Amino acid sequence: MVNSLVHARAAAVTGCSALAFAVSPVRAADLLGPNSLLISTTNYENVGPVAGLVANETPIPGGTAVSDGNVNTVWNNASVDGSFGVTSPITLQDLNPTTAQLLASKTLDTNQIVTSFSSKSELGLNITNTPAGPVATFMGYAPAGAGFPPTASGKLNVSNSDNSAFMDSTNPVTQFHGPSYAFNRSVVALSGNGTSITQTLAYGGNNGRGAVLAPNGLYYTVGNSNNGSGTPTELTTSTGLSVTMPGATPNSTMIDPTFSTSPDDKPGKASNFRGITLFDGNLYFTKGSGSNGINTVYTVSNPGGQLPAAATADAAKISILNGFPTTPARTSPDYTPFGLFFANPTTLYVADEGSGDSVDLANHSGLEKWTLSGDTWHLDYTLQSNLIGRTYHVPGWDFEETTVGLRNLAGRLNADGTVTLWGTTSTTSGSGDNGADPNEIVVITDSLAATSLPGSEHFSVFDSPKVGLRYGGVGYVTGASAGVPEPSTWAMTALGLGALGILGYGRGRKQPASRA
Repeated sequence: MVNSLVHARAAAVTGCSALAFAVSPVRAADLLGPNSLLISTTNYENVGPVAGLVANETPIPGGTAVSDGNVNTVWNNASVDGSFGVTSPITLQDLNPTTAQLLASKTLDTNQIVTSFSSKSELGLNITNTPAGPVATFMGYAPAGAGFPPTASGKLNVSNSDNSAFMDSTNPVTQFHGPSYAFNRSVVALSGNGTSITQTLAYGGNNGRGAVLAPNGLYYTVGNSNNGSGTPTELTTSTGLSVTMPGATPNSTMIDPTFSTSPDDKPGKASNFRGITLFDGNLYFTKGSGSNGINTVYTVSNPGGQLPAAATADAAKISILNGFPTTPARTSPDYTPFGLFFANPTTLYVADEGSGDSVDLANHSGLEKWTLSGDTWHLDYTLQSNLIGRTYHVPGWDFEETTVGLRNLAGRLNADGTVTLWGTTSTTSGSGDNGADPNEIVVITDSLAATSLPGSEHFSVFDSPKVGLRYGGVGYVTGASAGVPEPSTWAMTALGLGALGILGYGRGRKQPASRA
């Protein structure tokens, strides 16, 4: 039933007229309706520089393009250009969590914020309930100030460009496009006031993955930096876990800049973090890719009993959550955690992206359930039924998809003692970049009390795949109202969501529907 509703929803949105867009603007609050599911998506657009690619003629970093902008073949350019990526618009959709009916949809202005289409780790969503209503946060790319190029769809290599703070002469993108080709990784916050952008100084040369707003009014972000040798300053200030103050001035401070797990690791890559969540006053985050560091679940200490801020970033210490893997990634590539959801203080669900490794597929890929006993976490079981190894074909896409795991994750506690979880899938195919594969949003309901694998539980498709569409993050909005914030102790939130101005909503669309 969900699938048929999804197809009907897509058809209804496609059929909206330009006039309807103009006379029915979508307010930010419409995207944060109570008891709804917010998802972040991006659509590939063959426009701008990518549309100008000519196979065997157009120079790109590393050589000459091997494909034009066709969605099926454009990712083969990564075989020549290791920094290849294409910017694309960010669309937020609010769905009925039971029927998948579209409640509201909004595409953000690409002149102000974009994502990188095939950067599969981007667009993770977090929703924070504040006294004034829910606030959704995620990361994208924004123009890096005066003299820097504007963002837009179809730009090349942005996800590996430098930012306005650090120019790395060894970065192939900087070498090819020049030092003015820079984009700041930025936190986007959606609230009842609208949508604001805070530019950071983090993750130059690579990508920001996720951001969360904390009760202290600060943003905490995860990502990776360095697309060359890396500058000494960049490697100790702009990667891993960072804290950012909402406001008009680009800023960020790396937390525990001395964090490292092995002297053999490539500088800055041990803290190549991917997923992040805030629970019960503590930060938790994951590393699940690359051959440096340890792929596992982490937390960070709170100096003086408070979440680390810029002034205490050096004093905070990152550590592995007790009971989670401690084996270096170079010798144990079969654990790839990504999204996190705490059902309660003793139950943690971990989305595993899947590496395709046989050990990973047999033991970790999918949705892991961990429970706390004493001070140690234990893996109870991994939910994989009707998910791992499932293949499908999307009309218009030249490759068959195989699901190998999950990336971002959201959950909801139910009155009957179960928990419903939604996740974005990770896939493999014969395409040039698996980040460009048409993925899905899937859903499963688990018995919260179960400690051994329930035989009756299996995944189902909540939102179907489509060529040129990538699902990024998912976030469940509770019953809280999405009202306009009023003065409160969340002073920094007001600064971040008000002082920067509100993004224009000219490209929005909405299909009226009940929120039942």
